[in-house]
Amino acid sequence: MMSGTKMDEDLGPDRGDDHFHTEDEENQAHRGCEQYETDSESDIIRVPTPNLSQNSIDINTNAWPQSYRQSIDMYTSVTPPSFVFLRASSITSNFSILDKRHSISSDSDSSSTRLLISQNWLDKELPPSPSQAAKLYSSYVSKCSSLNELPPPQERCCSFSQAVINGINVLCGIGLLTTPYAIREGGWLSLILLALFGVICCYTGILLKRCLESCPGLRTYPDIGQAAFGSAGRFFLSIILYLELYAACVEFLTMMSDNLASAFPNTHMTFAGIHLDCHQIFAITSTLVILPTVWLQNLSLLSYLSVGGVVASILVALCLLWVGVVNQVGFHHKGSALHLADISVTIGIYGFGFAGHSVFPNIYTSMREPSQFSAVLITSITFCFFIYTGVAVCGFMMFGDSTHSQFTLNMPKQFVASKISVWTTVVIPMTKYALTMTPVALSLEELFPDAWMGSHLVSIFVRTLLVLSTLVVAMNFPYFGSVMALIGSFVAMLVAVVFPCMCYLKLHRGRLTKLQIATCIMIISVGAVCSIIGTYSAISRIAEQIVE
Repeated sequence: MMSGTKMDEDLGPDRGDDHFHTEDEENQAHRGCEQYETDSESDIIRVPTPNLSQNSIDINTNAWPQSYRQSIDMYTSVTPPSFVFLRASSITSNFSILDKRHSISSDSDSSSTRLLISQNWLDKELPPSPSQAAKLYSSYVSKCSSLNELPPPQERCCSFSQAVINGINVLCGIGLLTTPYAIREGGWLSLILLALFGVICCYTGILLKRCLESCPGLRTYPDIGQAAFGSAGRFFLSIILYLELYAACVEFLTMMSDNLASAFPNTHMTFAGIHLDCHQIFAITSTLVILPTVWLQNLSLLSYLSVGGVVASILVALCLLWVGVVNQVGFHHKGSALHLADISVTIGIYGFGFAGHSVFPNIYTSMREPSQFSAVLITSITFCFFIYTGVAVCGFMMFGDSTHSQFTLNMPKQFVASKISVWTTVVIPMTKYALTMTPVALSLEELFPDAWMGSHLVSIFVRTLLVLSTLVVAMNFPYFGSVMALIGSFVAMLVAVVFPCMCYLKLHRGRLTKLQIATCIMIISVGAVCSIIGTYSAISRIAEQIVE
């Protein structure tokens, strides 16, 4: 914890003497949890709910969603995949790993923070002991066969470099393609906003880390939401997170259809009297290709391949530079300094580019050295900032005011580098779609009656409907840049800017300095204003594009 606190110390002026203050916070949290310890797991604890310390966990592990942690852990896997399809017999190993994971608390004294709660913990909404959590999870998984397709919860197995790769893979995705378009909409000075959002999202990511450390037992973003605001906070935050994942799947289909249509612009057909243009044909084709991947019972291979997203991002950026320098397209366009009228679109796009907070807690809990998480966050966001800036500057200087929402659509088709970049943007979403949709599907399957949860046919039916629904949305709203601005303004601002500060203020109430409180309030205000303005602007633009 000492090194993690030191890293936090370097990240803000308010951390001056907080090295020792943070230790006090952790000790207070540990003492709050220790009041529920007993000498034996068989002992019965009867602690009235009103006497709960504000530093203790008040997490009902039976609350929806149960599948969030394992499904999001797929994004933090950089180890070689298992090619064995998971069966019911593999559940036992899942339980043992889950029990180990729950038994981990702090590096200094894990035994002092174990919670040994009696069997009536559900009635009192107290956290279960590690063994009881494993039994509860065992009972749940035995009902829901869909969880068998997921790997067991990640142990603390990721090194610093692996965690950095996971962080970059989460952050640097489809948002990279839109950064030149963001400069076109907001002007050159909008790059200041890119840096500002990078700093804010790095700080709020560290706030999530402090929330996780406030008391053992918190593992995911929904856990933090419930600890701060009860079941309502968990439910609302989970809905927002799943909405973000669903919208990303819609963008995957739009991106694939746009790039395929640019490669084969003359494609069209008429079926049953219905004329389909190239965008519609390739949206349907992409959906048919992707659909079998969401039926897979083991997504480990796709998880392994999706890590190639880091390589893909670098490859696409190098292809852009190659076209500009080697193929002599040149960097001739200048543009204007600032477009205030369209700056709100730029805000949404930049916000989307740094919104990886739904996965940050999973990366933290997967690290061998959690104290290095702050350094991981700084490294990942710094890398993304430079690659975003480089692509934005090169792309806009190459294509100017004609820049499309995806710069791959502007690249001359006759060059090999252009073809590589186009096909890269087509192939990568095929590996990421299933991983992105699976958490949404599992959350819905949890709501079904117990009799349905063991049916793989029901799972296939749900996932098929979800995939087809994203196709319908993508075909009716094929506006990649505007939809991304809407996601960034409405969803990403809440997840990455507003909620981390709100949860931090609530979980550390009474233990923060005035400067820390003022900083959080200022960030919440900035996020709320940007969210309102950006959402209104994005919806207005989408409405105009529909009319056109």
